[in-house]
Amino acid sequence: MKVMVDICLVPLGVGVSVSSQVAECQRIFSEYGLTYKMHGYGTNLEGEWDDVMAAIKACHERLHADGVPRITSSLRMGTRIDREQTLQDKIESVENKLKPE
Repeated sequence: MKVMVDICLVPLGVGVSVSSQVAECQRIFSEYGLTYKMHGYGTNLEGEWDDVMAAIKACHERLHADGVPRITSSLRMGTRIDREQTLQDKIESVENKLKPE
């Protein structure tokens, strides 16, 4: 089953800058072959359910192995079975509605 996830992963106990940990998670999402797009407060992921969940778990595991003592993650996720739809499809649908007629 395909899933789209918006994840906000926050490493705690590593100081005020978390960009290196965010970059590491982006590498992991790539390693898992996921479609992903970082935004200002998180990352949109899309892929097969098990692959996405495994990548999120791997991100937590890798950051803990790198010395991050605590991580909090917020997920918003959606699935649909009536038709296939990508993250890009969702964006384009709204952008098309914004075009002047």
